[in-house]
Amino acid sequence: MAPKKSRRVAIVDGLRTPFAKSATGPLRDQTTLDLSSAVVRELIARSAIDMSSVDRLVFGSVVQSVDSPNVAREIVLAGPLPVTVDAFSVTRACATSTQSFVDGAQAILLGDADIVITGGAESLSNPPITYSDRFTDILLQANAARDLPGKARAFSQVRPRDLAPHTPAIAERSTNETMGDSAEKMAKENGISREAQDEFALRSHTKTIEAWEAGVFDDEVMPYPLPPRFKDTVERDTIPRANSTIEKLSTLKPVFDRKYGSVTAGNASPLTDGAAALLLMEESVAKALGYEPKAYLRSYSFAALDPNWQLLMGPALATPIALERAGMTLGDLDLIDMHEAFSAQVLSNIQAFASREFAQKRLGRDQPIGEIDEEKFNIYGGSISIGHPFGATGARQIMTMANELDRRGGGTALVTQCAAGGIGAAVILEK
Repeated sequence: MAPKKSRRVAIVDGLRTPFAKSATGPLRDQTTLDLSSAVVRELIARSAIDMSSVDRLVFGSVVQSVDSPNVAREIVLAGPLPVTVDAFSVTRACATSTQSFVDGAQAILLGDADIVITGGAESLSNPPITYSDRFTDILLQANAARDLPGKARAFSQVRPRDLAPHTPAIAERSTNETMGDSAEKMAKENGISREAQDEFALRSHTKTIEAWEAGVFDDEVMPYPLPPRFKDTVERDTIPRANSTIEKLSTLKPVFDRKYGSVTAGNASPLTDGAAALLLMEESVAKALGYEPKAYLRSYSFAALDPNWQLLMGPALATPIALERAGMTLGDLDLIDMHEAFSAQVLSNIQAFASREFAQKRLGRDQPIGEIDEEKFNIYGGSISIGHPFGATGARQIMTMANELDRRGGGTALVTQCAAGGIGAAVILEK
């Protein structure tokens, strides 16, 4: 839907933690709640918002912790927000924090709230590990037993295979394909070469390193002191590679199709830990409180496709809807920021944007969305180089584009993501 004209959603501020590679990075001991609470606390402190004026907090993650499945409410209870602040959690795969942003925006547009904090986080270093259904049943039997012999009888049923851990699913339930498998399929079906994928990955790293050197991210990324001793602090993203070259990328072996594939660890986004948050206000409330909005919401859309086709083509489906609702064409945009799950996925969507055949067959439109101007596209890199904490990426993109519109003194920006399940998300910002 397009926002109602009577109320307008302002992005007042935003912040994120550094993003770090999961399992081996410096944030590996931090939980999703740790990361979420830290970024919300720091956002509140930096924005100097009166905490009693916050109406709602909407947050999300994809790989949810069994200890805090409603991470939004746990953020509130962890402080410093008053415990009376309404909070709920969302999940929409890689578009999770875009969903939390839209939920917060909808509350403002409907007059249900004036000030909302939204965002998302992911600690992929700490996924919930479960056991087989059989072993779970044995544990329940043992727990229900009234005496020690009864518990022993229950545990006597255990076999070694029952102890094999179950990790969170990384494959589509409907197709049994991972996103990497789907990226491989897209590369083959769309004629995306290995060389083109590596070149795009190098472009992403180069632009992100340049952005860090230029100070673009200085006010967007908070230093993260590492508990419990707080002697070491993570200051910057740990994934961007300044020494990346085409020669190095070309030596990496395919991961998903080892014989004929082209998707490698170098041209894909890595598993990442991190969190991001946004402060939203109704326009008149922001101005009354003395805040100068970074940008405003103009339109948004979500779309879905059959995962058996090309799983990660969501941006090419959601974008034309958001543009139509905004009364715009692709050429009207000043900036385009597309989530980089894989080089193959990005390049396939860019190809689809410009394809009349795609428009007619998949969109039911006579004309294509349009050719993307590279000068407007992912100007500071993206998820391949910055990292991709599933629940945080949308908020990161929205924050960076809002800040860029503010630096430029105006303009419009598209933020778009593909997501598991065949989902696409698109948001258009303006100033």
